[in-house]
Amino acid sequence: MDERPLDANALINEIEGHLLVEATRGEGRAQAGRFARQFEWLSESQREEIEERYAKEYFALTRLSWRRTARRGEELRAEYQERYRKLRRRLVGRFLFGVALFTAAVVLVVSVIVYE
Repeated sequence: MDERPLDANALINEIEGHLLVEATRGEGRAQAGRFARQFEWLSESQREEIEERYAKEYFALTRLSWRRTARRGEELRAEYQERYRKLRRRLVGRFLFGVALFTAAVVLVVSVIVYE
């Protein structure tokens, strides 16, 4: 057995993934059944084959959609991380400039007081 400690978040994500896949397969089978029922002239074996193909195609399209969504999420995350880094650099730069300006003002005031 694997001796690595279990990561609770990874385990929860994995369980959620399995549940999502099974729910999608169930939706696909239900959609396939509704689709095939409209063709009353089909034999039972033909209807089952259509339902099976429809359900597989439904799941494949859903997975493709999930992948596109995940890819776009990664792109957005990268964009926002870059924006955050730039904003943080600007903020730190302005803070340091403010500290330098304040220090210069204090030095100037102290030197004026000392030399009077």
